[in-house]
Amino acid sequence: MDFRPKTVHLARLGLDFDVLEGDSIIGPSIAQGAWEAHETALFQAHLTPGCRVLDLGANVGWFAVQAILAGAEVHAFEPVPGIAALARRNIERANQRGPGRGQLYEMAASDAAGRAKIVLAEKNHGDNRVLDAGAQKPKDLSGGETIEIQLARVDDHVRGPVRVIKIDTQGSELLALRGAQALLQASREAALLIEFWPYALRGGKPEELLHLLDREGFTLGKATAAPYPMSPARILRQALARDPVKGGLDLYGTRGLPFHVLGAAARLRSIWRSLREA
Repeated sequence: MDFRPKTVHLARLGLDFDVLEGDSIIGPSIAQGAWEAHETALFQAHLTPGCRVLDLGANVGWFAVQAILAGAEVHAFEPVPGIAALARRNIERANQRGPGRGQLYEMAASDAAGRAKIVLAEKNHGDNRVLDAGAQKPKDLSGGETIEIQLARVDDHVRGPVRVIKIDTQGSELLALRGAQALLQASREAALLIEFWPYALRGGKPEELLHLLDREGFTLGKATAAPYPMSPARILRQALARDPVKGGLDLYGTRGLPFHVLGAAARLRSIWRSLREA
């Protein structure tokens, strides 16, 4: 696949930013000035000067750049070479502006080092999925190109503690966490943003991912404008009620840090949502 860059100027960030020409989701949103507004707000609320950030599934580096500009030390993982090249340029631009510093690893976070195949989505260039050995392409990506990438354990490259962890790896989240157990243990005060997509999840059942985070002591909820704490059972019930292929839930969690960080109005709304939703 030919990943062609398109450079846009983001006035709010004060820098140029490369997105992917022809991308159907992430690129157009960033070009308009923002991407995943609720997740970005929660992410930014936990950034402090000098803190450390782990970004797994960095894509073109939107979250990594936010953290660098806030003064954080960022370790970002993106395995697709054509996408990683754009992320690297965006991270270097942010490094030059500072005050933080970012590093890109051209790898997919997993539970073991090695090689694997990844199928590339034809239009949504954020929906690229690592395949298990011998596995066929998912039906909804049947027309996508397949390339080989490098797998790595986070623990072999980054040592904790980190303050903010973002994981959006299109189904590889559980495997990524298993390869970052030492980092998790060292990060007793941490905020988490993670995609929970039962349809695409690899390495175990959906409830295993939720129970792992629950055992680790994370208070979990949906990454919305007014998140509220949810039990693993409630999260799983809501995720399974959605259209399986179109996506699961973006989750937000904290351990040793405040859960409610978006202000009093958001907290009041979160109480109302908690009572209203199934």
